Amino acid sequence: PAQLQSDLLWAAYGVNREGGWRTAPSALNCQEIDVFVALPAGAYRYDAAAHALSLVAGSDLRGITGYQDFVDEAPLELVFVADHARMGMVPVSLRESYAAAAAGAIAQNVYLFCASNGLATVIRAWIDRAAIADALGLTHDQQVLLAQTVGYPEQE
Repeated sequence: PAQLQSDLLWAAYGVNREGGWRTAPSALNCQEIDVFVALPAGAYRYDAAAHALSLVAGSDLRGITGYQDFVDEAPLELVFVADHARMGMVPVSLRESYAAAAAGAIAQNVYLFCASNGLATVIRAWIDRAAIADALGLTHDQQVLLAQTVGYPEQE
């Protein structure tokens, strides 16, 4: 449902206090991570300041966000992308590790939200980063880090 999706995105990396501070940490407050949401109707970038989704692709990209069978059928897929252009204060040699730490914190927020709302989630690093980057129209400064599937627990 739309409200649950909205709450999930806010918990993941929404603005939670004045000054644009987020629910997950970012080294030097670079806020270098973009959260993309792959839904059946298309792919969107989460705009935390506006707490809104911006369409980036008008087709269902869930199938390219991972290799496992469940990816195609999950209600939504999250893709965490680092924008290294925002990390000017961070030495180039450290940017990827700093961004990966921030993405991990966001993923953990998603895990906690899912646990508290009866949802299932799994984070995945085994993904085709080049295909995802092409489908999302990313620039050379943007790096696909991780994907995270969110859905309902399998019924036994």
